Amino acid sequence: MRVFIAGIDGYLGWPLAQHLAARGHEPAGVDALLRRAWVAEMGSDSAVPIVSVDERRAAFRDHYGVSLPFSPVNVRDHTALGRLLRDFAPDVVVHLAECPSAPYSMIDFRHADFVQGNNVSGTLSVLFAMREHCPDAHLVKLGSMGEYGTPDVDIPEGFFEVEFRGRRDVLPFPRQAGSWYHWSKVFDSQNVAFACRLWGLRATDVMQGVVYGSWCPEDPRLNSRLDFDEAFGTAVHRFCCQAVTGRPITPYGSGTQRRGLLSLADALQCLTLALENPPAAGEYRVFNQLREVLSVGRLAELVRGAAHRLGIEATVSAVDNPRAEAERHHYNPDHEKLPALGFRPSAPVEDELQRILCDLLPYADRIAEHAGSLPPTVRWRPPPAAAPTPTSASVPAPTATSTPPAAAGVRNPSGEGKGNERDTAPGHADRGRGPGRPAHTA
Repeated sequence: MRVFIAGIDGYLGWPLAQHLAARGHEPAGVDALLRRAWVAEMGSDSAVPIVSVDERRAAFRDHYGVSLPFSPVNVRDHTALGRLLRDFAPDVVVHLAECPSAPYSMIDFRHADFVQGNNVSGTLSVLFAMREHCPDAHLVKLGSMGEYGTPDVDIPEGFFEVEFRGRRDVLPFPRQAGSWYHWSKVFDSQNVAFACRLWGLRATDVMQGVVYGSWCPEDPRLNSRLDFDEAFGTAVHRFCCQAVTGRPITPYGSGTQRRGLLSLADALQCLTLALENPPAAGEYRVFNQLREVLSVGRLAELVRGAAHRLGIEATVSAVDNPRAEAERHHYNPDHEKLPALGFRPSAPVEDELQRILCDLLPYADRIAEHAGSLPPTVRWRPPPAAAPTPTSASVPAPTATSTPPAAAGVRNPSGEGKGNERDTAPGHADRGRGPGRPAHTA
């Protein structure tokens, strides 16, 4: 299949191009290279060194024997995007070209406005360009499990059956996004669904959970980025980078927030299954893409345990939660459609975390240079007005047995993360490691 990847230079887009090439597909793509600029704006850099696009393409040609068509085009440049789609004539368009950060969108008006404009306008540009130049192609659009929020009911895959005043219908499940970024994803989903109804496009909307994992093949030119700053680093990656630099692992708040997760290897497998099994013309379908649900506190303890097995002494120390979110909540999303297509998780989470740490250890000094980007500074709500400064007489003296709130640890529900052993996904021979990467050993 001819697969056009919008956002091909990103954390997910670059390994996806390699994974698809290894399976015999013909990838091409565009990327305005904005992720590199956004992370630099946050005062950070990829924990794993990455090379220029030209060097990446040279490495791609060396390893896969074919050239990788690429253009540094922003998908909001509608004329240029349309020309590229017309010339490449894709069977599939994978849309990853969005700003993927809730904290970045919450900095101020300028950032909120940019994220929503960039994401929603970019998706509209993709939809109209596909209608004009490749209306039979399959759109695989990356959504987010964060669109759903944390409702007090189970979460279906996109749609649910409703009975109201004696009538029944199947309707989109309500969205309760928790950031300006996640609302942009909600708007995208509605626009994609409307385009399918209006023009007969076919689309798969992938509600993806938190993805974690490193992509460090034998040839470092093929590395994918791994961010750890407060805006673009996921909790797992931040925790791992804190561990390898000797800093406390800092979950937000109580650590009882629950999220759907999957490894980078599993994300590549799921996206490949989606694009290799297209929907019918006019069909808009939704896949919840996750492997399991874990609490943030449990993740912190799993990273601490993986670090300990490598001889790294790591501690867990909770910090104040800068986000406006429920910390104790029901969370039970359905995820049945991708397993029905053949999805098989590739490795237990403990193994994936140990592999990330092994890949990061050589770059501990590089990470430490940008450690200032780790602590949270972006708050969802303005801080409360300062209370009057207490007098010294009113401040209790610390005792030998008192524990500062930040060091009190987090609650880790028992039994989480168990039973993760699964078969390796058939037909995905790289197992998420990339070409030439050896199997992980402890």
